Amino acid sequence: MTSPTATLLISCPDHKGLVAKIANFIYANGGNIIHADQHTDFAAGLFLTRLEWQLEGFNLSRDLIAPTFNEFAKRHEVFAQPLKAKWELHFSDTVPRIAIWVSKQDHCLYDLIWRHRAREFAAEIPLIISNHPNLKFVADQFGIDYHHIPVTKENKVAQETQQLEVLRQYNIDLVILAKYMQILSADFVAQFPQVINIHHSFLPAFVGANPYHKAFERGVKIIGATAHYVTSDLDAGPIIEQDVVRVSHRDEVADLIRKGKDLERVVLARAVRSHLQNRVLVYGNRTVVFE
Repeated sequence: MTSPTATLLISCPDHKGLVAKIANFIYANGGNIIHADQHTDFAAGLFLTRLEWQLEGFNLSRDLIAPTFNEFAKRHEVFAQPLKAKWELHFSDTVPRIAIWVSKQDHCLYDLIWRHRAREFAAEIPLIISNHPNLKFVADQFGIDYHHIPVTKENKVAQETQQLEVLRQYNIDLVILAKYMQILSADFVAQFPQVINIHHSFLPAFVGANPYHKAFERGVKIIGATAHYVTSDLDAGPIIEQDVVRVSHRDEVADLIRKGKDLERVVLARAVRSHLQNRVLVYGNRTVVFE
């Protein structure tokens, strides 16, 4: 086990001296920075940064870091426009609790569980939710609780209320839609915004259902997969990860689906790993993913 670290993610209007001021806060309190990355979006006039430092030897206790940094930022005018500044503080040994949502397809579900068991990312997976009973055997196989909550147009509001209650009962921090073939309502997303979805196309191409069939009809030479945060707009949330694979005129729809499933696994896993490692900064409808 490596020693625990703290990570500061910041998005704010750009101005001179930001890097020095933020780094000085960590240095002045005895911190040792082990990772630092930054990006300036000149069009938006925004500075975005990720700083990670060791907690061993740091002079502030965990509960004092956030309020102390807040006062430091005010005193040293770190944020020239405080109302437009956003920042988050995370600790590496905080273990998030994940709920995986599925329908009938199991490839992304299995992949996430296998990667979790191989310790590719630090998290707990205590819960699987599905609108079908088909994959309960997978949950039973790995000792994960499975909640079958069928959803129709008529009962959607009531069932989403039940889903939210289950998430609260299990203290879930992140929902992963691993081929969950239902659209979440705007009200659900407003109450639980930490949701990652895997979409089987290279967004913004082929939004919605049956993208492989649409891609086949269009005769594309490349198909893709996209992992993104869920918003109230269908398949239009901030993109975390994407990738593509070549296809040819010899490929049928079944071939596109087979190749696409391989891609979906990898793209979703990358996105989840980046999120859990606190490497993603969302601003507007875009993201910066720090390597």
